[in-house]
Amino acid sequence: MSRKRESGEEMSNPDTKKPCFDGPPEIKYTKIFINNQWVDSVSGKTFPTINPCTGEKICDVAEGDKADVDKAVAAAQEAFKLGSTWRTMDASQRGALLYKLADLIERDSEYLARLETLDNGKPFKDACAADLPLTIKCYRYYAGWADKIHGKTIPVDGPYLCYTRHEPVGIVGQIIPWNFPLLMQAWKLAPALCAGNTIILKPAEQTPLTALYVASLIVEAGFPPGVVNIVPGYGPTAGAAVATHPNIDKIAFTGSTEVGHLVLREAGGNTLKRVTLELGGKSPNIIFADADLDDAVEKSHFALYFNQGQCCCAGSRTFVEESVYDEFVRKSVERARRRKVGNPLDPDNEQGPQVDKEQFDKILRLIESGKKDGAKLECGGKQHGDKGFFIEPTVFSDVQDNMQIAKEEIFGPVMQILKFKTIDEVITRANNTMYGLAAAVFTSSLDKAMTVAQGVRAGTVWINCYDVFCAQAPFGGFKESGFGRELAEYGLQQYSEVKTVTIKIPQKNS
Repeated sequence: MSRKRESGEEMSNPDTKKPCFDGPPEIKYTKIFINNQWVDSVSGKTFPTINPCTGEKICDVAEGDKADVDKAVAAAQEAFKLGSTWRTMDASQRGALLYKLADLIERDSEYLARLETLDNGKPFKDACAADLPLTIKCYRYYAGWADKIHGKTIPVDGPYLCYTRHEPVGIVGQIIPWNFPLLMQAWKLAPALCAGNTIILKPAEQTPLTALYVASLIVEAGFPPGVVNIVPGYGPTAGAAVATHPNIDKIAFTGSTEVGHLVLREAGGNTLKRVTLELGGKSPNIIFADADLDDAVEKSHFALYFNQGQCCCAGSRTFVEESVYDEFVRKSVERARRRKVGNPLDPDNEQGPQVDKEQFDKILRLIESGKKDGAKLECGGKQHGDKGFFIEPTVFSDVQDNMQIAKEEIFGPVMQILKFKTIDEVITRANNTMYGLAAAVFTSSLDKAMTVAQGVRAGTVWINCYDVFCAQAPFGGFKESGFGRELAEYGLQQYSEVKTVTIKIPQKNS
């Protein structure tokens, strides 16, 4: 099979080392962003955002709730009304604004990477090598699409001219997660703005800082007031207000499957909204004996541990063919023990802390359940150091399908290695989950690769690679991993309505 340079390799092996910064970045924006202005919350409340390296407060951020969402919706409605600057703007100009926003993010990419590391805990070198480049590419991809969204003329029967228009859905509510704050903001904002919508976005309460900084760049880029509004706050208050608001036409949510169910119920409670969901996963990563084993070990390590294991598509069920199982386990344990954990600003470190104490405690509980259920703890399994939310890279072998760690999304640096004998068996077991977000297969056999790719029920399948993301390729899940697609042309379809227009004409000629 041909082999391209892969995004996953770029993420894990950036070309240059970035310096270690002694001090934290300056925090510039902590208020709610409505109508291109910074405002306090209506209630006057704030909430703390926490440094996961230390467990200490970084700063206080304005806490939005229903009253603030109401204000944001009113601003978005004003920006979306017929005859507004945004609605009458040429599509090519919308693209120009998105290009400008991408340029500004690129200009400030080092600051944004530092801010992301401070608020989220991810290694600075990963933010520089993955999060920022992918964010910029996403905005530029959709900038190019802005004046290429169009309908069709249709040869209907009778003396009529019939054509379709692709119109924006309207007012869009977007709720993003904490694991890739900048990138998930781009995945949401870029296609929605490209299609001409106005937006109320709620960032995760754990990581609001980069989303708010991007708001300042939205103003600098020249977007009209009210087109983008950002309301930080908690899920049960601000998030619920977005999901239930009667004047929001569409909801786009990325997060856990559990919360996805809540969003879907709330969005359909009193109004019928369009909803897209990108949710959790328990993705199978299948290693055949004919694979390049060293390559499979390294890429499986990356598939699980990248971003501290906090990836919805992490390769969290590693199925290894029986004849190479012991060797794969041995090499995977050796690699996990070499993984450097610590200060995410240090370019030598591969792994930072988990995002918060809730996630930290959940991972440690699931590690204990793995030991209790009889899986073999090969390495790790406890806190790294005595400060912050760091967890040792952990490997379990002898994992069985019915164990909690093989069924539940851990969202942390915990590898589970399972054994299989035949291709039919492993496909059946890979599909024996409520999730269907991603899957991977490592093999030198094209027949095996294509059999697995067609057999597993997942929205994305990687062959001899993992976590290869491009704005041009769609991403989304089957089953309880959600519905709808992010990215690519498919992502635009989630933000457009198709209108049919039929005109009576005197005579129709071919």
